[in-house]
Amino acid sequence: MVETAGKSKLEGVAAAVKQAPGRGLPPVHLWNPAHSGEIDILIKRDGSWWHEGARIGRERLVRLFSTVLRKDADGIWLVTPVEKMKIAVEDAPFVAVRVDRMMDEDGRPVLKFLTNVGDEVEAGPENPIRVANQAGGEPRPYVHVRRGLEALIGRPVFYELVEMAQDRGGRLGVASHGAWFDLGATEGS
Repeated sequence: MVETAGKSKLEGVAAAVKQAPGRGLPPVHLWNPAHSGEIDILIKRDGSWWHEGARIGRERLVRLFSTVLRKDADGIWLVTPVEKMKIAVEDAPFVAVRVDRMMDEDGRPVLKFLTNVGDEVEAGPENPIRVANQAGGEPRPYVHVRRGLEALIGRPVFYELVEMAQDRGGRLGVASHGAWFDLGATEGS
């Protein structure tokens, strides 16, 4: 079987990621490899990953790659100890597909999000929720996941947040870890 250059590059990144030391998230913020380039990987708005126009269907591979994403001033990169490869992202690299509301040890609400790649993140001062507005005024909500990388909060999850929201002076918002996050104006405001 003859492999394409793109497939070989993809397999090379996967092999380097698998060799990264330790458990949990690799320390991509500490890696400054000499070799850099681009790879034809696109993360679409819906959170799906594509390589050379074909969807990457192996969930484990997508999850593996998601652990070595890094946001720099010039874009989003897959980073290993030996190389960094720039990728394209239509919106945010992750999608929040679930939210759970819990209470912390002090009885304060905590919102815990699950992303499409298995990351769990609790909203709070270090992981804020923000709402941008599209040209037509439609809200586009995000939650910070790690080191500048955000998850688009999926529409059903955003509806859950709105149901949890409280009205404070004509503004809807939610609290998590002692922080207040504005979701938008109430109807009629």
